[in-house]
Amino acid sequence: MTGEGNNLEGKIATPEVKRLRASAPILILAVLFVAGAFLTWYFTWFGRDLSDADISQYLVDEKHPRRVQHALLQIQQRLERGDLTAKRWYPQIIGLASHPETEFRLTTAWLMGFDSKSEEFHQTLLKLVRDPEPIVRRNAALALVRFADPSGRAELVAMLSPYIVTATAEGEVASTLEEGPALARGTLLARITQPDKKTVEIRSPLPGKLERIIAPSGAKVVPGAPIMTINSDEDSLWEALRGLALIGEPQDVPAIESYANGSVSSSDRIKQQAALAIKAIQTRAQQK
Repeated sequence: MTGEGNNLEGKIATPEVKRLRASAPILILAVLFVAGAFLTWYFTWFGRDLSDADISQYLVDEKHPRRVQHALLQIQQRLERGDLTAKRWYPQIIGLASHPETEFRLTTAWLMGFDSKSEEFHQTLLKLVRDPEPIVRRNAALALVRFADPSGRAELVAMLSPYIVTATAEGEVASTLEEGPALARGTLLARITQPDKKTVEIRSPLPGKLERIIAPSGAKVVPGAPIMTINSDEDSLWEALRGLALIGEPQDVPAIESYANGSVSSSDRIKQQAALAIKAIQTRAQQK
């Protein structure tokens, strides 16, 4: 009787066991979620080193843009180390420079500046500096500086002035933005409701700060009409001033002076770089 009683007690689940059994599916799902999140992060983390085979595979994986960008970043790092084996991927890099995806073009434009001896890169950059997207043109102009080529000088000077965002369709503007906030590239700036009630989104083509709203919410616009202006972000300003210090001309000095003398609100870092750029331009002019 005692033995049967003990056996029966062993078959009866305690409250703790019941709670454990009830929570087991939740625990399993939690573990799977964490594992999935980690794997997603790991395989999209740009800091992860890629093998040669990985880079070759990622460069052609156009369905996953982050993989392409990851491969391009790895190639850039190899070029920075002077690893000439990266040249094996130059044909694919040049091919991506004409890809419809803006992310590919802007990344390749920046990468090409890390091999200023490549004439293929040089010729490709001369095309990219006329790209319809301003972020691509800017990266190409900065990369051309490394080639000692002033072809992108006008684009560098333009980076010192507000960029005008224009309407891409006819209709009525709807926007909740106010002047002053920082913007990331791709930030929704406004929506335009067309006469047929279809909506067109206007997104920021550049990182920066919303300087002025020209067409407020409710305004009627036509294609090409200015909607608002965006000032370049600090990193872009600094890069432009560094580039102009090397290829700038005396006629560029007035645009630079507004940053050096504080006419345009800027950090001490930008003021110092602007002063250095002016001095470098004036020195070159005197030498000529």
